[in-house]
Amino acid sequence: MLSRRTLAQSTLALMASGAAVASTAKAAKPGFTFPKDFLWGAATAGHQVEGNNVNSDMWLLEHLKTSPFKEPSGDACDHYHLYEQDIAMLAKLGLKAYRFSLEWARIEPAKGEFSAAEMNHYVRMAQTCLKHGVKPVITYNHYSVPVWFAAQGGFENPESPDRFARFCTYATAAIGPYTALAATFNEPQLGYVLRWMVPDFIVAGMRASMVDAAKAAASDRFASIQFADQDKMLPNLLAAHRKGYEAIKAGPGDFPVGVTLAVHDVQAVGENSRADEFRRQAYGPWLDLARTHSDFVGVQNYSRMRIDAKGPMPPEAGVELNQQGEEFWPSSLEHAIRYVHAETGKPIYVTENGLATEDDTRRCAYIPLVLQGVANCLKDGVPVKSYIHWTLLDNFEWVFGYGPKLGLVAVDRATQKRTPKPSALLLGNIARANRI
Repeated sequence: MLSRRTLAQSTLALMASGAAVASTAKAAKPGFTFPKDFLWGAATAGHQVEGNNVNSDMWLLEHLKTSPFKEPSGDACDHYHLYEQDIAMLAKLGLKAYRFSLEWARIEPAKGEFSAAEMNHYVRMAQTCLKHGVKPVITYNHYSVPVWFAAQGGFENPESPDRFARFCTYATAAIGPYTALAATFNEPQLGYVLRWMVPDFIVAGMRASMVDAAKAAASDRFASIQFADQDKMLPNLLAAHRKGYEAIKAGPGDFPVGVTLAVHDVQAVGENSRADEFRRQAYGPWLDLARTHSDFVGVQNYSRMRIDAKGPMPPEAGVELNQQGEEFWPSSLEHAIRYVHAETGKPIYVTENGLATEDDTRRCAYIPLVLQGVANCLKDGVPVKSYIHWTLLDNFEWVFGYGPKLGLVAVDRATQKRTPKPSALLLGNIARANRI
């Protein structure tokens, strides 16, 4: 829990890091007040924080001999049992929105068999948010799916749009009345981004894992959204979003529904740059769809991508890198927001942005700089509605395991003790003031 002692310790640590923050944030121009209804929050995803999501495709993949994951998720942050204290902590920090996901594998553990008990767990999470004055932001699918769904081809299966829409209908009937904002999918086009960034031998290894997963699931096929055939999935994912969007909009509840996208600040370098080719492949189909079947677009940005005639370039010499090998480039969020809004005309919710680092002074430096970029967009009339930080808790970062630290709050996984970092206090204070 967030005690006075913890707050005091965080304040002292923040003061100690002040010199680093001040020296890095010289470019920021303080004095901007955000709109009154601007949403300040933090995000998590079920599989990354709940623990023991044993009926999911990711759990199966984590335990293969040929697993692409560095380590299994295990108990994760035990958020499944500790969500009440985590939401209370978020509210005490000063944040007013909590983005969390529904675990389809818990809610529909077998095809066509829905668990009212598990669905009610997520309803209670939303109700807990409201009790603390926090708006629930729901992601219906954040990568992980039930094993049965993956073993039937996942989103490579032409029947997948109807199966996803059925899940959306069931879930909305329960959680719709308590929802403030919702997205069908989390970064459904990430596979295309990775196609440009990940070496072929790693892709081949991931495909081999799908073969082993099929054997483990006693099936002739297996497809997980991060590792499957992107070209086979694309038409089905687009159709699933359309049908899911319509199912959620049917209610109950009356709230904006959109999709979140992984968006780099794409920078063309030199002659014959392939930047436009990358944008068409990684973003084009989803930006087209968002114009007609989304109330907003969720922008999720962490860095820039420089692209020359050969493709993505390595990090620029001398530029600071985060724990995942991407450049410390705070202005990338502003450019991503402007790009997506120009392409779609839709309101923008920043649904993820953060920094993978063990050094929280760098996160304290990063946050004011990215928020200055959001402020610049608002000054120019771009309708940015939120800043939701990734992530609330240091968690399971998929194939990277528990190595990267993106949380505002540290988690001792042996004891599950939560310790807010100085960056948590910093962002909370900005949120309370609604001003930088």
